[in-house]
Amino acid sequence: MSGEARAILVETEDRLAVVTLNRPDVRNAIDSTMVNELHDALDGLLADGEVQAMVLTGAGDKAFAGGADIAQLRERGSLDALRAINAALFNKVEALPFPTIAAIRGYALGGGCELAMACDLRVAGEGAKLGQPEVSLGILPGAGGTQRLPRLVGLGRAKELVLTGRILDAAEAHRIGLVNQVVPDAEVLPAARRLAREILKQGALAVRLAKLALNASSRAGQDAGLLLEQLAQAVLFDSTDKRERMTAFLDRKARK
Repeated sequence: MSGEARAILVETEDRLAVVTLNRPDVRNAIDSTMVNELHDALDGLLADGEVQAMVLTGAGDKAFAGGADIAQLRERGSLDALRAINAALFNKVEALPFPTIAAIRGYALGGGCELAMACDLRVAGEGAKLGQPEVSLGILPGAGGTQRLPRLVGLGRAKELVLTGRILDAAEAHRIGLVNQVVPDAEVLPAARRLAREILKQGALAVRLAKLALNASSRAGQDAGLLLEQLAQAVLFDSTDKRERMTAFLDRKARK
């Protein structure tokens, strides 16, 4: 399966989708066209049913996504904010039933950083720059940034980054837990693909339910999260994949 659109490129191979934000001339700024096309691309991956992992990246070497389109943001009013245009998309990314990895080269600022945080994992190039500079424009990170950033780096650091608008380099982003890996810039996409392939070796249903339980841990509270974990484990205990994988493990152990 493959598809192409002006603002979004999609390639899939052997259960892995690579989705590319394709506006390199404007540092892959997230405008309404990109939002709509990314919705369509994600809907297509879900309808396909074969994809079990996704890498999200930006075209070119200057940016993952430099942020939302400022010209469009300037013209939006309170009703537009209540429509949660970008937030609805990023929530959709976070809720995808398969793991997602942001492959970050160059800038991931504002809405670009929020989109990266909506992914499950983040691989950054050594030259990457990440941050939430919205307060410098008279707004706040309103597409999930005030919620996801504290979960990743802690409330104190999140307040510092949001209230100052400070931009981080890749090394500091890794040190505080904003990104999972830092690699040479040229290795960002290959490293993200390798990480995705490592996940794809695991039990597909187990990975899907583990992601669901992990996401619930930060939203539903511990009691509800533990209940979901228990129910997910009950489903997995009766799965064919669990029995086959454990039988194979025991057979390998017996042969040693």
